[in-house]
Amino acid sequence: MPISLYPHNQAAYAAAIAMLAKTGKAAIIHPTGTGKSFIGFKLCEDNPDKTICWLSPSEYIFKTQLENLKKVMSAVPQNIRFLTYAKLMLMDDRAIEEIRPDFIVLDEFHRCGAEQWGEGVRSLLRHYPHIPLLGLTATNVRYLDGQRDMAAELFNGSIASQMTLGEAIVRGILTPPRYVLSVFSYQKDLEKYRRRVENARGKASYVSAAKYYEAIRRKLENAEGLEDIFERHMTDRSGKYLVFCSNAGHMDEMIAKADKWFHKVDPNPEIYRVLADDPSTDKAFAAFKKSDSRHLKLLYCIDMLNEGVHLSDISGVILLRPTISPIIYKQQIGRALAAGAGKDAVILDIVLNIQSLYSIGTIQEEMRAAITYYQYLGQYKNIVNDTFEVIDETRDCKTLFAELERALSASWDIMYAEARAYYESRGDLLIPAKYKTETGLSLGSWLNVQRKIYNGKAEGFLTEEQIARLDAIGIVWDSYRDLSWERSFLEAKAYYKAHGNLLVPARYVTASGFPLGIWITRMRAAKSNRRTGLLTEERARKLDEIGMSWDALSDQWERNFAEAEKYYKEHGNLLVPARYVTASGLKLGNWIAHLRRKRAQKTTPQNSIFPEGSRPEPGGGFAEDQSSQPGPLFEEDHRSEPGGVHTEASGSQPGPLFTKAHRPEPGDALTEDQIRRLDSIGMAWNADEERWSLGLTAARRYSQEHGSLAVPISYETDDGFRLGAWISQKRRQYKKGALTEHQIAELEQLGMRWEAHEGRWWEMYAEARSYYETHGHLAVPRAYQTANGHNLSLWLARMKREPEKLTEDQIEALADVGLTSPNRPSLAAG
Repeated sequence: MPISLYPHNQAAYAAAIAMLAKTGKAAIIHPTGTGKSFIGFKLCEDNPDKTICWLSPSEYIFKTQLENLKKVMSAVPQNIRFLTYAKLMLMDDRAIEEIRPDFIVLDEFHRCGAEQWGEGVRSLLRHYPHIPLLGLTATNVRYLDGQRDMAAELFNGSIASQMTLGEAIVRGILTPPRYVLSVFSYQKDLEKYRRRVENARGKASYVSAAKYYEAIRRKLENAEGLEDIFERHMTDRSGKYLVFCSNAGHMDEMIAKADKWFHKVDPNPEIYRVLADDPSTDKAFAAFKKSDSRHLKLLYCIDMLNEGVHLSDISGVILLRPTISPIIYKQQIGRALAAGAGKDAVILDIVLNIQSLYSIGTIQEEMRAAITYYQYLGQYKNIVNDTFEVIDETRDCKTLFAELERALSASWDIMYAEARAYYESRGDLLIPAKYKTETGLSLGSWLNVQRKIYNGKAEGFLTEEQIARLDAIGIVWDSYRDLSWERSFLEAKAYYKAHGNLLVPARYVTASGFPLGIWITRMRAAKSNRRTGLLTEERARKLDEIGMSWDALSDQWERNFAEAEKYYKEHGNLLVPARYVTASGLKLGNWIAHLRRKRAQKTTPQNSIFPEGSRPEPGGGFAEDQSSQPGPLFEEDHRSEPGGVHTEASGSQPGPLFTKAHRPEPGDALTEDQIRRLDSIGMAWNADEERWSLGLTAARRYSQEHGSLAVPISYETDDGFRLGAWISQKRRQYKKGALTEHQIAELEQLGMRWEAHEGRWWEMYAEARSYYETHGHLAVPRAYQTANGHNLSLWLARMKREPEKLTEDQIEALADVGLTSPNRPSLAAG
């Protein structure tokens, strides 16, 4: 059955197709819940012989969209090449060239403004500048990123269809909700104002302030509790409700109140708690979706369900959050709205501070704008809903709080005038907390109070006019602790600009002396533990914008795998020399060895890294004279961070590969998916087999180039493989019977000489041949020495004196380089 689009999406699709044909780019900006992903799937369906490269912030979002598609059609399009923005970011030019798309779809394209993700998208578009580009998002403006308009940046303003959340409600595309406003923290607010009123005794403002305070106290004493409000408005007693919290600690606090708040709706509600960034990995989320019990079902979450994830049977949303960005606010209330759902959802906005009482005003303003527009055009049929029910349980409290604040802030204008004078003379308001004006006013302290009030950390209220006036003179609303965070963030941003990532070594210190590695580690810990004071949601988003890796191990693994995949495509195998370093500075040889050890630890008894019977002889991998050699063939820095990122500021030298320090930490095992992906690019898990293949490959190349395996003991290949030491090791193993018949045959086919003295003869011959090819003769000066310290002139003289000790092969080899002997004419050059 073909995809059937809603009328609003069909109109948007038609406009997008026309715009793609004309300009090659088309953006569709429709609010959450309107089904805009179906527009992209329709493009795939109408072009079955074309490849559509579909990009999305996460695989889970895409899978959810496919699940929704399967509900309305028997088969989903098979011509989609799906990639996450993170995956695209790691792809090199060759990998991008292999995509060869006919169309590109950027889902949630406002996310392309992130630096790392954006660079990946820009790289894709540079490779395919003429491929039609379709974009889908609920908002094109990045409010926390300088109000950047991504429709302008990516699509040159080519917007095929644009619709606000308010317009979607007006047109009846989204069912208007019942919006309930209330408070539960008024006791805390009232106590703050009580102290302020008492401190105002003896001032002219005290009388009027006390009057307003008493009026608010009486009003709130008679107000209903939240349990009564929930009972009245949560009419679907067995429904599913999303409860949005600000962080994990706040979530725990809110869950503790569930019995008190919801007992009148259902004395035994089902409580689900979800913290994972990817809801697909969380059992609680799966259980919530599956549950069809007769009990009230509450899913407490942070902001993991903001974007791209739709649940069709949501009865309502409960907002228990401080003020947040317009994007997040609209996405959260959008969870309760869905095109065609036909269900009246309730949004319970249980605000935490008095400033948040005005959040719904933005949606109502969008509705008024849409109504005015359609009335002007005479298209009254498009005005399905001219309003929706807003139940304001706070009612007169807002006005009373505002009057009380004005009464307490009579001196505000005086302090503002001092702040403005300071700004006009200095150019900023970065004033020390203890700063006082010439007249003795504590301006620094006053500004700190304004910041705390603005951020909800102190009693008080700032009007929109006061906020605007302070903005006009450059106030920085962050506290001094926040300013310190901002400065630290700038250091992180500079590191990202220089290195292209935030995989900062733990001990890394910037040129200015800032311990950035420690700070990044603290941010990861704060994210993991949801420490509210250190890492707010906004700060986390800012770090996301510059490529923060919250799971450093996972992110580094993906980067390393991308380099391994690139190596495989260039060489046809993963036989990576131990000291091989990529162009980006990654110690790929070390990383491959690290993976092999982790896999061996999982599959081999007693944590042995070798299969039974395959343990190499002591010293395996060293040259014959170990004391004079630089170290083992497969050495690795045991101080490297997982994935091969070297920790700076460590003082000792790299140690050998097989040391106790290399053992993987508990839980550091490879996943089955990682093993499968490595297998797909030729990973050799057995170290002995890998060494053999690597050595044989290097030996074959040497033999083809030089005509023999007369390899000097110190010889290394261009990529760092110590072939001379490996050949010497094979001779020892041959004498001990440690080589298989097949291995012996393979080496002899390349010209291997098993006797050590014979091998040394051919090594000296290799030196002679190299000299001959460089100088065109063998008139070697008596004092000349090879790179290994051998006197080549004396050796050549001995060959001339004792030709009877030479084999026919050796005689022919010497003749090839023009060696003559008075004692044996057959040695004369031809």
